[in-house]
Amino acid sequence: MSLNAAPEISFSSEQGKANYEAAKRRYPAQAIVDLAALRDNMRHLVDVVGGAHSGTAVMGVVKADAYGHGLLPAALAALAGGATWLGTAQAHEALTLRKLGIGPDRCRMLTWMYNGAQVPFDELIANDIDVSVGSLAGLDRLSCAARQVGKPARVHVKVDSGFGRNGFTEENFDEALARLALLAREGALDIVGQWSHLAVADAPDVPEFVESTDRQIERFNDFTRRMEAAGLAPRIRHLANTAATLSRPEIHFELVRPGIGLYGYEPDPAMGTPAKYALRPAMSLQAQLGTVKDVAAGHGISYGRTYLTDGRTSTAIVPLGYADGIHRSASGFDMAGAKHMDKPGGPVRVMTTDGPRLFRVSGRVCMDQFILDLRGSAAELGVHEGDTVELFGPGRGEAFAEPTADDWARAADTISYEIFTCLRSRIPRLYLHASDVFGPADLSRLDPATLL
Repeated sequence: MSLNAAPEISFSSEQGKANYEAAKRRYPAQAIVDLAALRDNMRHLVDVVGGAHSGTAVMGVVKADAYGHGLLPAALAALAGGATWLGTAQAHEALTLRKLGIGPDRCRMLTWMYNGAQVPFDELIANDIDVSVGSLAGLDRLSCAARQVGKPARVHVKVDSGFGRNGFTEENFDEALARLALLAREGALDIVGQWSHLAVADAPDVPEFVESTDRQIERFNDFTRRMEAAGLAPRIRHLANTAATLSRPEIHFELVRPGIGLYGYEPDPAMGTPAKYALRPAMSLQAQLGTVKDVAAGHGISYGRTYLTDGRTSTAIVPLGYADGIHRSASGFDMAGAKHMDKPGGPVRVMTTDGPRLFRVSGRVCMDQFILDLRGSAAELGVHEGDTVELFGPGRGEAFAEPTADDWARAADTISYEIFTCLRSRIPRLYLHASDVFGPADLSRLDPATLL
């Protein structure tokens, strides 16, 4: 009998169960997304800013395929939770959402990342999608497209308050204001908003970074004063990311842009755990074990022999690798191996006959698989090929044999954002609680084969 280390799934129907079995036949790993968690996280974020009538709207940031959770399902869940804006970095994602039926009567959309020479500004304007502009060249191209479409472009003026990435600088802002004023009078541009991005709002434990955020806020306010003096007072200002939404109420302004918070994580473990902020991780990643076998003491594991078994043991193959988005930097080494150092690999929850246990990536992560040293006999542990193991989920952490994306981020020396967004599309995305979250119209927009 195969064992299951992942939570038991409450299927919505027999078809949901059949979809799950079909996904396992198609691929030996699955990313399961709880749509109710996404909705509830957004509801909570709306409450954080004072509710639906507070004067502060909430944008669900669904860029990068909704941080790997799936663009359309996550967008619909964010709207179900009370978001009135959606944000995508790339223009094609905003256009995709419009084409899939999320019209301007339902929510506003903002997009901000593009190649100014080739971006389909005309399509964005025609589809009533707001566009960020932070360069003079961008202003010229956007206004040209607006003239061609015969409709003003809705613009959010991006200012560089200290992040050093996109946006007008303090030095070139006067020239930008003059151009903006001219184009606004012409009717080519509708100056809707002003926005910027915070660099270190997720580091409340570092006094220097707190001061840096304070300086960014003051610069942002100065940009506002300069816009007002030019007769271009923005109707909507937005500066707060997830970190500032949760910890800086003074800059909620008219709109906040939580990203990682929608998906149930805090921006940085320095801020605490998701539970501290009443957030619930929405994604679980599981896989079915491949080969399970016994090996001798001193047996090399994976490329480079960076891990040698310290006694007779059993190993198990997890059929996920860096081609799936499992970071090679989450490999595990031991002192006996070629690197002569101990480095814990990524954690995996495995069910045994004595209950769940945590094992770690042993040796290097390969393209399509990695290996677990079970540190004992698989027969005695009750571990078999085909068992379902969990890489991460909405658990309490490694100490409870319930690994999270934060735990994988530590093992890979990265952040939870990258853990999610690197997961490749060949891993099926499956969705829980769709019928509890969506009405018939939104349900009909989803692929029925993905619903559990």
